[in-house]
Amino acid sequence: MPKALITGVTGQDGSYLADFLLLKGYDVIGMVRRTSTINFHRIAHIQNKITLIPGDLLDQVSMIHILEEYKPDEVYNLAAQSFVQTSWNQPVFTGEVTALGVTRLLDAIRTVSPKSRFYQASSSEMFGKVVEVPQKESTPFYPRSPYGVAKVYGHWITINYRESYDLHATSGILFNHESPRRGLEFVTRKITHHVAKIKLGLGNELRLGNLDARRDWGFAGDYVKAMWLMLQQEKPADYVVATGETHSVEEFLNEAFGCVNLDWHDYVVQDPRFMRPAEVDLLVGDPTKAGRELGWEPVVTFPELVKMMVDADLKLLKDGETPL
Repeated sequence: MPKALITGVTGQDGSYLADFLLLKGYDVIGMVRRTSTINFHRIAHIQNKITLIPGDLLDQVSMIHILEEYKPDEVYNLAAQSFVQTSWNQPVFTGEVTALGVTRLLDAIRTVSPKSRFYQASSSEMFGKVVEVPQKESTPFYPRSPYGVAKVYGHWITINYRESYDLHATSGILFNHESPRRGLEFVTRKITHHVAKIKLGLGNELRLGNLDARRDWGFAGDYVKAMWLMLQQEKPADYVVATGETHSVEEFLNEAFGCVNLDWHDYVVQDPRFMRPAEVDLLVGDPTKAGRELGWEPVVTFPELVKMMVDADLKLLKDGETPL
């Protein structure tokens, strides 16, 4: 039975990856931080099937102990301060976790478990103010947020350790990927949750920032398969994972409100508080390399993704459950 360590296992991607690896017959170890508020909602359905262990990307010693004890065949680093808006208010913390945390984990692997295959969750936010469309593996980075800058560091330190220490270390440059398990602080889930509230008479307004920003949105459940496929390759490399399509926030609104036969113009208010200090206007990925070398392609379409999220939020509110 192969063994995989997932940092950030309680997040959207971590929970879908744990689901996927369990179906593949893996022994899954999930690293979780000791916090005053513990949120295991996303993994409640599999919590008795995985091993949860305390650890922190700010504490290299904890990661060394984990690697020594469990000796994982694969390590997926999905933990990060991953909310772009928060990175302006907490730039130093974002750097410590999202950038230097990668170095601590890689150095722990180099020290005690150099045969472990490593996956780093890179981000399309690294492209930022894009210099070419679509963005591919060779596109220069131009990050526009502390989060994007931290992700660039994590990406390049992964390449550096791969080349310096002959580690099987790979970065997946994932474009935006959403799901019903997405946190409410992200614009897609914020939209679908408010659509459900408005439809059920529990709200009457949705406040958003820039409606013109365009993103390449896919389904998180599709994207975790790409992560796994990367670590099955003989040689490590970096891959863009995307749908190759771009849609604006306004298009997302159209689709989401359309699912419940409402007109978003009647409910949406643009609020300057939700504007970013430096905006990323257009992101769209070129997944050609992932298709060619990994045999990966997205399954869930944009309209299917939005409907999935709206339907899930409608059910959540009707059942009286607390949103993730």
